[in-house]
Amino acid sequence: MNQHKSLGNECIRYQPSPRCPSCESDCIHWKNHGRRIGAAVGTVAGATAGVSGATVGAQTGALLGLIAGPAGAAFGSIAGTIFGGLFGASAGCAAGSKAGEVIDETVLENLLCLSCGHEFSEQAS
Repeated sequence: MNQHKSLGNECIRYQPSPRCPSCESDCIHWKNHGRRIGAAVGTVAGATAGVSGATVGAQTGALLGLIAGPAGAAFGSIAGTIFGGLFGASAGCAAGSKAGEVIDETVLENLLCLSCGHEFSEQAS
């Protein structure tokens, strides 16, 4: 591993990386701010939508679960809400991450040269 004294970061190469347009180094770090923020926002939005949608379904499930008694109604309501939230969160995370990736690639200067500190986009490399 190469130690870059200017930024104090180790350079680990896992894949072919673009070269810095300033110093031609191939020791590049992907910042992925858009992807991370998109995934977080998508997770919260998806979980919220999933729980609210599951709440309506849980009410229906509770009514149908009365056939099995009060315990069946309670279990159906709780399980439906939890699973709705989890499925919504995972779908929202995936969609938000993909949207953030597009923003990283097209709008933000997503790449950081660990040799000279130059920030640039993949299109500029």
